[in-house]
Amino acid sequence: MQWLECTIETASGGIELLAAYLEQCGYDSLTVEDETEFSDFLDETRPNWDYVDDALRSAMAGKSQIRLYVDQAKSESELQRLKSSLDAVRSQFSNTDFGTLHVSTKVCQDEDWENNWKEYYQPIPIGEKLIVLPEWLKEAETGGRIPVVLDPGLIFGTGQHASTQMCMRALETIIRGGETVADLGSGSGILAITSLLLGAANAVAIDIDPKAEDVARSNAACNGLAGQRLNAKTGNVLADAAIRNELAAAPADIVIANIVADVIIALAPNVKQFLKENGTFLCSGIIDTREAEVAAALEQSRLFITRRFAQDGWRCFVCERRM
Repeated sequence: MQWLECTIETASGGIELLAAYLEQCGYDSLTVEDETEFSDFLDETRPNWDYVDDALRSAMAGKSQIRLYVDQAKSESELQRLKSSLDAVRSQFSNTDFGTLHVSTKVCQDEDWENNWKEYYQPIPIGEKLIVLPEWLKEAETGGRIPVVLDPGLIFGTGQHASTQMCMRALETIIRGGETVADLGSGSGILAITSLLLGAANAVAIDIDPKAEDVARSNAACNGLAGQRLNAKTGNVLADAAIRNELAAAPADIVIANIVADVIIALAPNVKQFLKENGTFLCSGIIDTREAEVAAALEQSRLFITRRFAQDGWRCFVCERRM
């Protein structure tokens, strides 16, 4: 089946009203793209990122548009109905800026949208020992590497990002066997799970997103890890004294924080209480322009960098806790 993709150029001030009106007219599955909303999102979530892809920022510049799809076989009548709806909304809400309301179209083939996204997740060899496999390729040939099996979803941590890959490479050199691990900002649980697969005895995985807890447990099960070896929980280490006290009561051999520079800087003064003496703090997600700032904060907290990793403009530090 063929579909006609219709893109309606509009203005930020009227985009929400236009989307609501079109839904009332029977159009569903609308895609709304608005530069103002995108910019507001970046401002609101600033503590959670240090980098936005320039291509994405450019793609959103000056853009306010709505996309919808109609049956190509009925394109003539459907386009006429759409244009009549656009004329009607402009007339009914004459004081609202809807922009040009210009409609552009292109033909799209019907596809298997449910499964096509899987082609973007292929096996990823990492370091000397590891290979990340999406769950549906868990039987793939590993070449003797240790498979880390994940069901990719909305939670950060698929093994594709440089910050995660550097942590996994670092863990290959840190884990000797029998260690306890605390993964702060664990996302999918990939680093806690990697630690266990490399020989750590047990790991706690903590994330601020409640969805991450179930995702980490599910991914642990994909790797055949017994539930008691991975303790996944929800919480904010910076804001929740109870979680900090819990971590301090049972210091770990290794603490991991694959987050962003601002959070690592804020976390640094607390890390020593979570670590055994001479324990290792592994931190990543540091954009290269923040490297010196993060390094200074770590040293001030008596966390001394013993090894640095660099990849694709990101940095990862292996630190030793010293008295």
